[in-house]
Amino acid sequence: MPSLELLVAFAVATLIFAYVPGPGILYTAAQTLARGRRGGFMAAFGIHCGGYVHVLGATLGLSVLLRHVPELYVAVKTAGALYLVWLGVTMIRSKLDAVVLPSIAPRRASRAFLDSVAVEVLNPKTALFFLAFLPQFADPGAAAPVSLQLLILGTVVNITFSSADIVTVYLASALLGRLRRSATAQRFMRWVGGSVLIGLGAHMAASRN
Repeated sequence: MPSLELLVAFAVATLIFAYVPGPGILYTAAQTLARGRRGGFMAAFGIHCGGYVHVLGATLGLSVLLRHVPELYVAVKTAGALYLVWLGVTMIRSKLDAVVLPSIAPRRASRAFLDSVAVEVLNPKTALFFLAFLPQFADPGAAAPVSLQLLILGTVVNITFSSADIVTVYLASALLGRLRRSATAQRFMRWVGGSVLIGLGAHMAASRN
């Protein structure tokens, strides 16, 4: 498996992406407010299941690239590192006006599962995220095959994101109220998170491995 240093960087980056308030958390909060706690859990479960489509897609695609066109794999990894930098800059520069929730029709809670699976599977940004993020932490020189590393890392990312969704379901109303009342706190979180992502992306882009 990757080195301890790489795994620590992976853990930090994953927690930042999962827990800094963004579209995913707001979507889960909106589902919860519109359909109740059960609807929120069904939405979180749907997003989780849909996420595995992207995990498997990234694992298979990147593994094929490494095996047959290693130069292209390196190019994808470098582009992914630059994408992390861009995400960090975007996080810092994002506007911090009043939180706007997506509009969710008050349907049955079970419908939230199917809606969320479709939303996640058809989200190109999620596919791009996994393609950019996972290869930064896979070590071709490790004993475990890269395909297995990518699958494990992707699964950990998906579970971590789902943990944030579950917390959001429980704390949706309180969380959104705090964000509305404290733009300073939200700005601080985004500056810290964005700066870490920029540093991580720059480090990965400069890395030869």
